[in-house]
Amino acid sequence: MPRGRTLWFAIAFATLLTFFAAGFCARGLADGEPDPAGTPRSALAGVAVADLPEPARATLDLIDAGGPFPYPQDGSIFGNREGRLPERPRGYYREYTVPTPGEPDRGARRLVVGQDGDIYYTDDHYRSFRQVLR
Repeated sequence: MPRGRTLWFAIAFATLLTFFAAGFCARGLADGEPDPAGTPRSALAGVAVADLPEPARATLDLIDAGGPFPYPQDGSIFGNREGRLPERPRGYYREYTVPTPGEPDRGARRLVVGQDGDIYYTDDHYRSFRQVLR
């Protein structure tokens, strides 16, 4: 094969390899695949702890400390009836209230925590979730 053609094939191969490798890396982690810290990751969009509203960060601190929690429902089983979180056995998820300033009741914001340390935040009462990235 002439030298020019070999070089062209080498460049084409390297380009394809780069394209596929970039696509593989950009896909993120598969549902349930652990992140580098060992926490299961979902296909949901992520949100850094620092980007959560302050009441959500305070609720995370309470969860880490084991309470006390302001609402009797905090720590109850979250059934994932909407199916928006990764499918897990019943009892895997627990939910916690994130207080909403100005709301007369619990409001719409929650943190949902999985047994393996995965954490999800919703500010619209379970219509959507983002995975909390620690």
